[in-house]
Amino acid sequence: MLYLAYQAQSDLMNPARMLSQSALAVIGARAMSGQPMDWRATAAAYEMVTRAGLTHERPPYHIDSVREGNRDVPVTEEIVLSLPFGSLLRFRKDSEAPQAKVLVVAPMSGHFATLLRNTVATLLRDHDVYITDWHNARDVPLAAGPFGYDDYVDTLIRFVETLGSETHIVAVCQPCVQVLTAAAVMAQAGSPFQPRSMTLMAGPVDTRINPTAVNKLAMEKPIDWFGRNLIATVPSRYPGGGRKVYPGFVQLGAFVAMNLQRHVNAHIDMFLHLATGETEEAQKIKAFYDEYFAVLDLPAEFYLETVQWIFQEARLAARTLTYRGEPVDCRAIRRTALLTVEGERDDICALGQTSAAHDLCSGLKPFRKRHHMQAGVGHYGVFSGRKWDGQIYPIVRNMILANS
Repeated sequence: MLYLAYQAQSDLMNPARMLSQSALAVIGARAMSGQPMDWRATAAAYEMVTRAGLTHERPPYHIDSVREGNRDVPVTEEIVLSLPFGSLLRFRKDSEAPQAKVLVVAPMSGHFATLLRNTVATLLRDHDVYITDWHNARDVPLAAGPFGYDDYVDTLIRFVETLGSETHIVAVCQPCVQVLTAAAVMAQAGSPFQPRSMTLMAGPVDTRINPTAVNKLAMEKPIDWFGRNLIATVPSRYPGGGRKVYPGFVQLGAFVAMNLQRHVNAHIDMFLHLATGETEEAQKIKAFYDEYFAVLDLPAEFYLETVQWIFQEARLAARTLTYRGEPVDCRAIRRTALLTVEGERDDICALGQTSAAHDLCSGLKPFRKRHHMQAGVGHYGVFSGRKWDGQIYPIVRNMILANS
């Protein structure tokens, strides 16, 4: 019923959005060309209505070129390997310069991997970059089967094996735990494809350390409550009809509720910028929310196991995690160098939660481990923005270079 109620509400809003779009097309250009304030305000109101909704399609990455040395190099997207729940996507540069392969592991947490657009664009300057381009579970047919925590780890291992033994991994947020698991599983199996390095950025390796509001919310209810109240069935109109999912619109609602006033203020600002003709400032806010309001559904198995195994029980940190029935031992990791990065003001993955990986990876020599705490940034500032670009990225680049 949860998904059907959301879909019904969205369907009811569609006529209003279409009418507003038509009205905006009629008066929009005129309103922005020197007309009185009330014209612009009317056009701004219509535009706000057209934007009152979510999208469930992956936005474009908009990475068409990258600065390499003293020239701009064209970039094209190339699917290297496509699996039901995600693709290995390469950002191919029109350049023959040999560069280290970097696999960016994006979170499967309600948003598309395009949320890491800035992360990828920065890494592309000096590396051959790939990303885990996760698919919307709403569109994955039931015949593809379930997708749980172990399946996620299987996918990572498959991607790394496809790229080869010279691969470096950069994981952002939630998949830091799965990347550690994959590295340990490959090390325990003596795989020749063990990654050269792994950079874990703002990830919940041990949520028992400095619990945040997100961690506390996960602990408030037993796991069966999450299953009863937050899992929905995909309507039959979609390719994944009948699949059990954690809907992206539910996750987005939780994110918005955490900082409701900030989002309200941002939309008020957007309206005022549009009404007063400050289109450049309005465009900055629109660009953010175009990405933020693009949501994907998570497979129910993966969501529930993530909540229980990572946020409630911290199984990897407690050394109780198993993979395909076998214990996962991070002490087996001896060849894959480790860099952890945390943000001083991170209210999603607090200080200490990611750096806990160093204690787990006790088999690594000290010269293969490094930690960086970035002052003055919150969660998103760890992998996006000015300080990521100017202060964090050079450390990540040096880690990759030192282990290539």
